[in-house]
Amino acid sequence: MSATSLDAPVLERLVAAAAAAPSLHNTQPWRFGLDPGTRTVRIDAAADRILRHTDPVGRAVHLSVGCAVLNLRVAAAHFGWQPVTRLLPCPDRPALLAQVRLADTTRGAPADGLFEAVWRRHSSRFPFSGRPLPADLLAELTEAAHMEGAVLRFPGPKGTDRLLRATWEAESRNRADADRAAESRRLVSGPRPPSLGLPPAALGQQDARDRMPMRDFGAHRHPDVLPAGTFEPHPTLALLSTAHDRRADWLRAGQALERVLLLATRRGVRASLLHQAMEWPDLRGRLHGRSVDGRREHAQMVIRLGYGPEGPASPRRPVEEVVEGHG
Repeated sequence: MSATSLDAPVLERLVAAAAAAPSLHNTQPWRFGLDPGTRTVRIDAAADRILRHTDPVGRAVHLSVGCAVLNLRVAAAHFGWQPVTRLLPCPDRPALLAQVRLADTTRGAPADGLFEAVWRRHSSRFPFSGRPLPADLLAELTEAAHMEGAVLRFPGPKGTDRLLRATWEAESRNRADADRAAESRRLVSGPRPPSLGLPPAALGQQDARDRMPMRDFGAHRHPDVLPAGTFEPHPTLALLSTAHDRRADWLRAGQALERVLLLATRRGVRASLLHQAMEWPDLRGRLHGRSVDGRREHAQMVIRLGYGPEGPASPRRPVEEVVEGHG
């Protein structure tokens, strides 16, 4: 099979797949460009989509763009190209986070089902059943992260409690920080463009005091916020980490995260992302771990996985709004 020609409909499909990636509060912090001569797609950070208070160093932006890169790679392979990826290709252009060149290939489209999962994947912030994930699936998800240079670990009960405590503390801090709370409200419960932020139907449970939508499903452990039994009592949490903590590692972590999420989607597993502790350097630092040989692992994301309702998809900006030279 030879690669499909890169005409406008195919390019639109590639960009739409990339833009289906998850992002903090659905900010969609990316912009795409194309060099037709080399068949290279560029992905820049969109400065106007950065959350200055919640994500001051841009780590979450890099993770989001990494997720978009993985989706672009999956879509390129589906259409018959070999994606050749370069991260941070231009030191004098810090906003240019990645380039993906579409090289010719004679291989057929992968039969891994990931391209179909791109369109079905979205976060579910609703209660899960509590049914445990099978061991073979946990191993597959761990390998999926490893393929992208990251580590995925499923902690035991003590480790899960540690993640929940850090998430709850971060959530409490976010509510007390006026600037961060304003950013969150603007995108999850305030007036916003219809193609950005989180629609009310996707938010799941509300804070009983009606201050803002709940991001922390672990709040069910606090009866003054949510009634007991609202969420699964023994959640399956995974911690995604990398060996280093540079900008390129954040982009790799995003690609690993999205590969894990696509595989989970293909296997009928729902997921939601617990960003909160990652937004506070000291709390994130508490979650850094050690490999079996004693090397430090830098926490990048907490993922909640389980079986439950799909929940509604968050909106996406039209392709013409995220491609240079359009809109």
